[in-house]
Amino acid sequence: MHPSTEQWTSGVQETNGLLVLPAQGGGLMLAPQDAAAHAYLNLTLTVEEDHSMAFELRVWAAEEEPRVIIRFGVMPRYRTRIPLNMGWLDGHVLFPGHIPGELKVVCHGSRIAPEEIRRVALVSMPCFHPVRVRLEECAWSDAPCAPAPAPATPLVDEMGQYIPKEWSGKTHSTEELNAFLQSQAQLPDAYPSPAWDCWGGCAGQPMASGTGFFTRMKRDGRWYLLDPDGRAFFSLGPDCVVARCDARIDGLESLVRGLPDPASEEARALYAPMERPFGETPRGRGKLFSFERANLRRAFGEDWENVWRRMIIAQLKQAGLNTLGNWSDEALFGRMPYVTSLPRFPETPHKIFRDFPDVLSPAYREDAERCAQALLSRRDDPFMIGYFLRNEPSWAFVDGLILADEVLRDPEETCCKAELIAFLQARYSGIDALNRAWGSAFATFEDLRRPCEKMSARFPGGEADLRTFSRRLIEAYVAVPARACRKADPHHMILGMRWAWISDPALAAGWENFDVFSINCYAVDPTAAMDRVRDLGVDLPVMIGEFHFGALDAGLTATGLEAVPDQGERAAAFRYYVERVAAHPMGVGCHYFQCYDQFVLGRFDGENYNIGLFDICLRPYAEMLEASRACAESVWGIHAGASAPTERRPRTIPMIAY
Repeated sequence: MHPSTEQWTSGVQETNGLLVLPAQGGGLMLAPQDAAAHAYLNLTLTVEEDHSMAFELRVWAAEEEPRVIIRFGVMPRYRTRIPLNMGWLDGHVLFPGHIPGELKVVCHGSRIAPEEIRRVALVSMPCFHPVRVRLEECAWSDAPCAPAPAPATPLVDEMGQYIPKEWSGKTHSTEELNAFLQSQAQLPDAYPSPAWDCWGGCAGQPMASGTGFFTRMKRDGRWYLLDPDGRAFFSLGPDCVVARCDARIDGLESLVRGLPDPASEEARALYAPMERPFGETPRGRGKLFSFERANLRRAFGEDWENVWRRMIIAQLKQAGLNTLGNWSDEALFGRMPYVTSLPRFPETPHKIFRDFPDVLSPAYREDAERCAQALLSRRDDPFMIGYFLRNEPSWAFVDGLILADEVLRDPEETCCKAELIAFLQARYSGIDALNRAWGSAFATFEDLRRPCEKMSARFPGGEADLRTFSRRLIEAYVAVPARACRKADPHHMILGMRWAWISDPALAAGWENFDVFSINCYAVDPTAAMDRVRDLGVDLPVMIGEFHFGALDAGLTATGLEAVPDQGERAAAFRYYVERVAAHPMGVGCHYFQCYDQFVLGRFDGENYNIGLFDICLRPYAEMLEASRACAESVWGIHAGASAPTERRPRTIPMIAY
C-alpha cells in the first residue's frame, strides 16, 4: 500500500523515481492518518552520490516544531530497504539499531501518540549541493520489509579502506602499509618539547605543591588542572585510543575483500560477537571485526599488541597530546595520563524513563555502592586524572524534559512517585489547596498514583512544583553515585556526567558533587556552551569530553557532527576549537573523538565518520597532527590568559551525520 501524498516539498524535482533534492533539504509530505494507523513505513532508497546521506522522518503534533524526528543514514549507491518502526514514536528508545546499507538511526524528541499526529514528512538533511536519490518504495505496512540484497562487488579492501574512492594518503598495498607502520614503531616515546614535564604538564608553570595526584585550583578567576607535581596541566588527547573490534560486518561479509576465516586460529583476535543485540531492528546480535588489529598483525606478527602500545603512545606524545581520553585501552594506563569512566553506572530494575532509574529508592543507593567498588583497583594511580560517572544519559536527550511528568505517567509504584506525592502533601495543606494552585480537580492525593500523561501541560499551575521536584531527582541521580565513589576513591577527581548538551537548566543540579563539570560539545566554537555552564551558576573547571571535525576528501562517506571541506580545514578547525577552550576561564581540557576513523560501512551502531586523527590503516592525518603540535606550543600562554587564541576560523559545510 502506497501512502497518500499531499505534495513534494518546495524545490524537489522528480523524474521516473529519481528525485533531485535541493541543498537545503526536501522531500515528501505524507498523510498523518497513515502514520497513526500502521506499524511501519517501508522505504527503498538509493543515494546516487559518492557520499552518504541523512534523512529524517518528522512527525508533528499541534506544535510548530516536530515532536519526534527519526534520523537515519544511507550508504551511497547502495540500494537499501529500510523499515521505520512507528513504535519508536512513543519515545522509549534513542538508538533503535540499523540494518545493512542503512546507517545509524536516532530517535530525537519526546513522544507522540497516534491520535496526536497532525503532519508527517520524509525529508533529506541539508547538504552542500543538490542530492540525487532514487525512491522506489514508500509504503505503509503492518510488517517490516526484508533487507535488500548486498551489492555484487566488494566495497572494502583487506585494510578496511573504501574501494570506490581515491584520495591523497590512501594506502595501495599491504606491503606499503607494513613498511610505514614499522617506521612509526621507531618514534621516540617523549614529548616534543622540554617545556613539558613527565606528565605532559607545563614545566615552567608551577602552581602549588604537588599532591601526588592530579587536582584543580582557581587563581585570578581562572580554573586550572594541576599535575601530580603541582604544575599547570591542560588535558588534550583523543578518545578511544584502542585497537578493538568495532566494524560491524554481519550481513556485509561479501562486501569486504580478503576477510579472514573467523574459524581460523590466526583470526581469532580479529573477531568479536556483540555482547547483546544493539537496538530493536531485526538484525539482532551482531559480529564485529577489527581492521586495526588485522593491519597491525600483518606488520608486527604475534607481538603486535606490545608494539602498538609503545607506538601509539609515542605517536601521541610526538603530536603534543598528553591524555588518553575516555574508552581507551586500559593496558596503556600508566604510560601517560588518562581519564576513564565508572565501568557501570548504578541502575534499578525499573526505569522511570529510558535509562533514568528510581533514584530515590534503596536499590539505587545499594547499586551505587557496588558500582563504586570498581574504583578501588586504581585509587592510588597517579596517572589517572579522574573519572566520569557516565556518558550522555539517553533520558537527557529530550530538550526540556520534566522528569516529574514521567514519574506521574509511570504506572509503577516507584519510590520517586511516593516521594513526589509526599513533597506535594508537605507543600500544600490539603488537596483543595493543590487544586486551587494547579487548576486541577483531584479528589485526594491518591489520585496522583494513577498514570497520567503530561501533567505539567494539563495543569500549568503545577509546572513549577514538578520542575522543582525534577531538579531534586537530578540531584539524587548525581549525588548518590558521586558520594559512593568519593568514599571508595578519595584521591581522584570526579569529572562529571559528560552531558550530550545542556538540554535543560536542571542538568546543572548537583554540580557541587563534581570536581570538574563535563560536557560533550560538537561545535566550531565551544565558547557559548561553556558560557552556558557558567551562567547556570556552576563554579567548576569545565572539560569537554568529545568534539570532532570530518571531511569527505579522505576515505569515508560521512563527515561526522561538524563538517569542513577538506583535511586542511579539519586541522584549522581543531586548532580553533582547542585554543578557545584554553582561552575560556573555565576551560581545562578537551578530548577529540576519536583516535581512529570509523569503519566505512558502519561501526556497531552504524556511524561511519571521517573523524580520526589516524585513518583505519593507523596512518596519521598529517594536517591534524601538525595542528595538535601547534596547539601544544600555544596552549600554555593562552590558558594562562597571556596570549590570544588563533583568529583563523575554519570554513564549514553542512554535516553528513546521523
